[in-house]
Amino acid sequence: MKHGFQGTLAAGVGALTLLAGTAQADQVFNDDVIVGQSLCVGQDCVNGENFGFDTIRLKENNLRIRAMDTSNSASFPTRDWQITFNDSSNGGQDKFSIDDIDAGRTPFTIEASAPSHSLYVDDGGRIGLGTSTPVVELQVVDGDSPTLRLEQDGSSGFTAQTWDVAGNETNFFVRDATNGSRIPFKIRPSAPTNSIYVDTNGDVGLGTQSPDAALHVTRGKILVEDADSGIEALAPLHIRGDGTARRMIILDQTTANSQWVIANFETTAQEGAGNFGINQVGGGNRFRIDTNGDIYFPALANCANGFQTNAAGKLSCLP
Repeated sequence: MKHGFQGTLAAGVGALTLLAGTAQADQVFNDDVIVGQSLCVGQDCVNGENFGFDTIRLKENNLRIRAMDTSNSASFPTRDWQITFNDSSNGGQDKFSIDDIDAGRTPFTIEASAPSHSLYVDDGGRIGLGTSTPVVELQVVDGDSPTLRLEQDGSSGFTAQTWDVAGNETNFFVRDATNGSRIPFKIRPSAPTNSIYVDTNGDVGLGTQSPDAALHVTRGKILVEDADSGIEALAPLHIRGDGTARRMIILDQTTANSQWVIANFETTAQEGAGNFGINQVGGGNRFRIDTNGDIYFPALANCANGFQTNAAGKLSCLP
């Protein structure tokens, strides 16, 4: 019986193939159907088809596999899905897609000629983009500056904005692609551990993972070249203005409503261009060293113009 059934089925399949171009009644099987060899489906299947290693072959100029869910109860899902092989239109896209038929969307597509391992999920659930050997949960591999783009496209009513997070042999960086591709954040390779550390309470450590203040700087020798003298000096903190504003540190005691400003003044209207000073906000200049080396304490009535040193190092009032 087994051999007889298979022979009858094979003959039936062969007859369907030969009569593919002739209008025939649908063949209905009310039992399981087992094909012992390969199966070809489509208008271009031919008698004597050379299957090679193919078990199932789809062969015609419009290739689709659709899953139609006929559930009619509100408590059951009914979404229809389709696997699409290439566009049907002239000049269309060579692609493999999964379509959400009911929603009219295509959530997944692979274009023709996509490189090997464009998307790879290994046996540990790790995802490789451009690699078949991911060693972390998500690994991106590219020959030049692998990049992750975060694009807010405006579709939800918010202003469009695009950020890139990327890295290469020069630096790891964040790029503002919307505003002239500016790079507001960089980390150079071999930067030391804890170069920037944000603690659980919001304290920031520079060179330490145990900051005990809002900003805690801990560094060894940092050599900075002095452009004027050419001498290398130790400088754990370097603040540079842009030439249009004061270079300053503001110390703000909110409970006492008192602010002090440490500044390298930029213009003569700001206590003398290039002079260094300490100002009390609302109270004016309290201490100043000018570019000549003179020291000034405005609160000293007898030396209203400040101090100067003589050859012996003694302080005297400026005339």
